[in-house]
Amino acid sequence: MSAALHQLVDEIVRAALVEDRSFGDLLPRLMGEAQAASAAAKTAALPRLAEGIAEAPVNLGGWLAVVSGAWIEDGADPDPVGLAVVRRLTDATAAALAFGNAWTEATGGKPPDMEEEQPSQQVFDTVRPVLGDGTVTAMMSWFALPQFAMASSTVLQASPATRAGLDDRDFRAFVAGKAAEHLPHMDHVQALLRVLDGERILVLDRATRRGWTVAIGGIGDNFQLHMLLAGALIGRPGCMPGTPPPPEIVASFLDADVPPGPPIASSPWNLVDAHGEWIYNEGVPADVPAVNGTRVVVLDPPSYERTFPAGRRFPRMPATLRVDGMHLPDDLAAWWSHIAPATR
Repeated sequence: MSAALHQLVDEIVRAALVEDRSFGDLLPRLMGEAQAASAAAKTAALPRLAEGIAEAPVNLGGWLAVVSGAWIEDGADPDPVGLAVVRRLTDATAAALAFGNAWTEATGGKPPDMEEEQPSQQVFDTVRPVLGDGTVTAMMSWFALPQFAMASSTVLQASPATRAGLDDRDFRAFVAGKAAEHLPHMDHVQALLRVLDGERILVLDRATRRGWTVAIGGIGDNFQLHMLLAGALIGRPGCMPGTPPPPEIVASFLDADVPPGPPIASSPWNLVDAHGEWIYNEGVPADVPAVNGTRVVVLDPPSYERTFPAGRRFPRMPATLRVDGMHLPDDLAAWWSHIAPATR
């Protein structure tokens, strides 16, 4: 079974690299063979698939990326293919944005729907005067972007190593955000590209002047950060007074399924940054500004009751939040000179 799968992967990658017409026949055969293959067999075949994703024409590489994403969702290890998928996504996004701009310049209207329409001679002829020799790559990238976006969402959620191994993450996130105008799913890709792993944050309680150093990873938005801080700090020795959120609620923000309901989480604080500005739950931890190289979160009493459904924005991405240190007011005296009062 494993040998047959590996042979098919090699055949389809070779076909993709030279744009052989056999690719269309090999793709359903590969999908069928993979259904009966173990996760280990798929993992072993992913390095060869990654070569095709990185080097094949973008339209064919996009379908190989979709295959890799499906295998990862079935239990294959994302690490052998993750960097290839996301790096190719950025290349495809840049070319797709060039296509979108060229279409607007040529027609004054909206580009074709990348999920509902297909490449065609008419589409090619429309943008050819603007794009010249880059027309084919830009057009194919436009229509391949949904495949790369879907696969990238999968690998970025499943693979901390991929997130950590990417260079130019700020640029990649910026490009993804620009593409969200044309493909809303790219909003999710942008958020995933901004996920922090192994980040140490200083959490300060304005009322008592105490603080804590916490290490976070895999947190998809500030709703999640908010509730994981509550679970780690409320009712713990040396931390914050009060009744902690129920363990099953906290678990749903870490790595567990959401309990039936879904249950409603309640926010215990206002989260404020070092400049006194609110840290909005709809944002991400990467939005929190740093002071002397450290992101700072200040705990203030809530100005009104906030409630929201329990659970993670990205259900396949497990999160971590660990308290690494507790700090008394005397330890933090130098910090408070950098912390502004809340602005509202």
